[in-house]
Amino acid sequence: MVAAPHTDPVPEEGRRGAAYAPPTTRDGWQQFVGTPPLRPPPTGDEDWSLEERLDYHSRFVVLTTPAMERISLAVRRLMLLNRRQQGTARRGLIVSGPPTTGKTTTLLEMGRTFELAEQRRHPGRTDHLPVVFLAVPPASTPKMLVSEFARFLNIPIAIRMNQAQITDAVCHLLCQLGTALVLVDDVHLLDTRTRAGAETSDQMKHLGERIPATFVHAGVDVEASPLLNGPRGAQLAGRFTLLRNTALPCGTDEQRAIWLDLVTDMEEALRLRHHTHGTLARHADYLHQRTGGVMGSLSHLIREAALTALLDGSEKITKRLLAGIQLDIRAEQQSRPPRRRAPRPRGPVS
Repeated sequence: MVAAPHTDPVPEEGRRGAAYAPPTTRDGWQQFVGTPPLRPPPTGDEDWSLEERLDYHSRFVVLTTPAMERISLAVRRLMLLNRRQQGTARRGLIVSGPPTTGKTTTLLEMGRTFELAEQRRHPGRTDHLPVVFLAVPPASTPKMLVSEFARFLNIPIAIRMNQAQITDAVCHLLCQLGTALVLVDDVHLLDTRTRAGAETSDQMKHLGERIPATFVHAGVDVEASPLLNGPRGAQLAGRFTLLRNTALPCGTDEQRAIWLDLVTDMEEALRLRHHTHGTLARHADYLHQRTGGVMGSLSHLIREAALTALLDGSEKITKRLLAGIQLDIRAEQQSRPPRRRAPRPRGPVS
């Protein structure tokens, strides 16, 4: 249920940000894909410094949820479906859900898995770019969107280049590099009710027709956003499947077992020298109540608790420590018990 942590402990210059490049650039994406997984030493290893363990728990593990597995399988099927299709016949996927439920993580991990598989199939090949990852800019225009593609590809954009010229350069290079998977995050920012948003939606459709790749979009509650409204939204809805990536429920025995597995796997990844194994699993219901089953909130809670335990020297997570961690506003609001209204005092009986 848990993927390996991303990297070895970060060097000092990495912690200062000097070596970091975002995955929405080609260099950053290659850095993300190519960084070897961390294999942490045993908990009691005295050679692993406090600073290294702080870095480890800051990054920690990536939890593979049932939704992630379902989305990855759907994308694999769509890529097979699109393999011999041309133009508008290609199909895509939209990953939708509330904030911090793991949509971006799902895109990243799915893209990395596919790119690593392609590298194994074509070792040493340098003229191949299997995956592109980018995010829709706020208040995007068609030129801004295609410029994000150009930025990922390191295509220099001259001041006099217009939207059509940038689009031609992007499409030509992606076709030349054999890109098969295009991942676009934050599509909920596209408002097709505005002129710029509608034109950007048209640009997305145009790119999907010219680039022989499978497009996967992700955004916050896309089905309720303006993206799928009107005639342009109808076109998108007619070509894309939508899958929800939501908080994990805990109402049935099967759902509770899945949640317990995730919590147990996360606990096994801890590297705290005095932590009592099974503590988190024993408080699985409490963890669900605190986080609402949202993976981003769960990761925040466990990572901050682990970092606190390292800094205060206790090296263990207890329920009392967990209770003292302040989470995001959404998690804190949903975990509060509903307020009861005080009964109105009755007036004097006449």
